[in-house]
Amino acid sequence: MRKALTIAGSDSGGGAGIQADLKTFAALGVYGSSAITALTAQNTVGVQAIYPVDPEFVGQQIDSVMSDIGADAAKTGMLFSAAIIQTVAERVRRWRIEKLVVDPVMVAKSGDRLLQEEAIDALKQYLLPLAYVVTPNLGEASVLAGFPVNEKPAMQEAARAIHALGAKIVVVKGGHLTDCADDLVYDGDTMHWLPAEHIDTPHTHGTGCTFSAAIAAYLAKGDAPRDAIARAKHYLTAALRAAQPIGAGHSPVHHFHPYYAWESS
Repeated sequence: MRKALTIAGSDSGGGAGIQADLKTFAALGVYGSSAITALTAQNTVGVQAIYPVDPEFVGQQIDSVMSDIGADAAKTGMLFSAAIIQTVAERVRRWRIEKLVVDPVMVAKSGDRLLQEEAIDALKQYLLPLAYVVTPNLGEASVLAGFPVNEKPAMQEAARAIHALGAKIVVVKGGHLTDCADDLVYDGDTMHWLPAEHIDTPHTHGTGCTFSAAIAAYLAKGDAPRDAIARAKHYLTAALRAAQPIGAGHSPVHHFHPYYAWESS
């Protein structure tokens, strides 16, 4: 049984965070474990409260999982603070987690901040150099690269800048482009576009979590990085197409679309 670990925040609404990650792992046939970095009071409308976990306890969770179950791949999501980022980075090195997917979560779909401003430098300094794959959206790429990223030429420049921070493979996600949803994959040598059309749906909660978790799942199963990324994009696109209203805001994607379809009311 291949295994994957998610190190991320908890979404009480079940659409993003560790809940989305564990659903994705299960849907793709990988055993999922978790280390919770923060608790959120959250639904499809927004984030009402955040309660960060003590960094030492975050480390203890990772130790518990890795000392017994282990992980063929891992991913990070919401890390919230510089102290948590440093703890996670230390544990990644200690346990020699090589297939690490970093989703540099900064802002929720509702616009609520999930990463403290002062933690951005820690993310760049401590975690990105350990990333096997990093998956910023356009807004996150803008912050990491230091300039606006809103079109394809800027995505290419951002990929180079983020790769220079130490990540082995950079995936700049194009879901917020105006005319398509093409992603850019850069490994330091070649740039490869993954084309996709925009899915006309407001139900996009947890897309970044789901995408990065799917990459981790396919890496855990032994896929080459480019194959894992392409398969993860295919899985997410189908999950977006199958999404149905759950709450009053941005409802989540349908993680188990390969197995059943929701009936429209």
